[in-house]
Amino acid sequence: MTATADAEAAANELKPLAEYLGSVLRRLRALPPLDLDLTQAHGNVLANDVLAPHPFPAFDQAAIDGYAARWEDLSGAGRVGSHPSFGRFEGGRPVRLNVVGDLGAASWRPVRLNPGTCFSVAAGAPLPIGADVVVPVHWTDQGMAAVEILHAPKRGSGVRRAGDEIAAGQVLAPAGAYVTPPMVATFAASGIGHVVVRPSPRVVVVATGDELVDVGRPSQPGQVVDANSHALTAAAVEAGALAYRIGICDDDPEGLRGLLEDQTLRADLIITTGGTGTGPGDMLRRVLSRRDPGRGVVEFTDVALCPGATLGFGTVGGEEVPVVCLPGEPGAALIGFEVLARPVIQLLAGAEPVFRKSVKAHLLETVSSPGGLREFRPAHVAERRGGGHTVQPLAGGPYTLSGLAEANGLLVLGERVTTAAAGSTVDVLLLDRRR
Repeated sequence: MTATADAEAAANELKPLAEYLGSVLRRLRALPPLDLDLTQAHGNVLANDVLAPHPFPAFDQAAIDGYAARWEDLSGAGRVGSHPSFGRFEGGRPVRLNVVGDLGAASWRPVRLNPGTCFSVAAGAPLPIGADVVVPVHWTDQGMAAVEILHAPKRGSGVRRAGDEIAAGQVLAPAGAYVTPPMVATFAASGIGHVVVRPSPRVVVVATGDELVDVGRPSQPGQVVDANSHALTAAAVEAGALAYRIGICDDDPEGLRGLLEDQTLRADLIITTGGTGTGPGDMLRRVLSRRDPGRGVVEFTDVALCPGATLGFGTVGGEEVPVVCLPGEPGAALIGFEVLARPVIQLLAGAEPVFRKSVKAHLLETVSSPGGLREFRPAHVAERRGGGHTVQPLAGGPYTLSGLAEANGLLVLGERVTTAAAGSTVDVLLLDRRR
């Protein structure tokens, strides 16, 4: 049997990535909803549609500073004329109205407008009964007892009617939407003080291995700097979680099991890195795959994924907190986070969709890929003039970590792809680093 045939036979024993992800995500449910104050709801996912209980604006009001008037009283403005202070203007003569009062945003008494009169109003002030136009200040002589109107606005100009922007009962935001600052303002303006949301998942990140040392020094023989727990904590925060880095845990079976069970008290999800293989030092897999009643169990699966073929998923502790186990190699750990841990976080948060947005892109450079594996390669995506996207592959394989540092997308090469030619159309996941 040739080396290629051996590789294909080994790949056929791996579980397809789509099948594996489906089996994991079907076991999870979104976290129970919470009723939160608006100031706490930002960044969470709405559990229900949010309906406007009241119209916005709540009452007819002035949209600008000026003079609230009856449009019929202004119909004389509009022919060519002149004024000693303003020069030439559109209107045979300025229309003169008596100013019978001033209205500010804090005014609350209802007032009525009589023919030939107007009110000086500030933006946001209640509109006098009978008024159907607000003349901008700069279209007048800015008189106080009486005002001369130099131009006639269209009927309804400068006015906001009750419910113009938002009607009572209107859907302000659907379930599954992230609460944004403008959304918070819309809710508040409509009279909403609390919303029901899915809480942000609390994620605990643990790196395992006797060889690990903390950051601040270079790796030496027998030592590996723990990059993973820092990177995965940042990735969890970017995904919308409340993330806590526990740091390094040695390959001590009881210590490892005890640490993870302690973390179930404050975690909705635990992410581990390292120890997913079958080597003599892979203690995590041996500890978590042991079936102990009441302590949970993790199944480790060889997945048709490149880089990082072995992933673990299960539960820990009596509370059965979900745990995701990622490889120890930093590039493979970050790819494993993207394909498994991030969708889990999104599902727990109630977000839809749980996967990143993907686009079709024009490949700028020929690339090869291992047969039988779904490869995720760092890439740079750009929009084309006239529409569409191009994608430039970046360093992958053993250099995936450095490639990811530059990437804004992941080039996806399917299990049957061994070579993707320049000019071909490929799938790319977009890495939105703003969230």
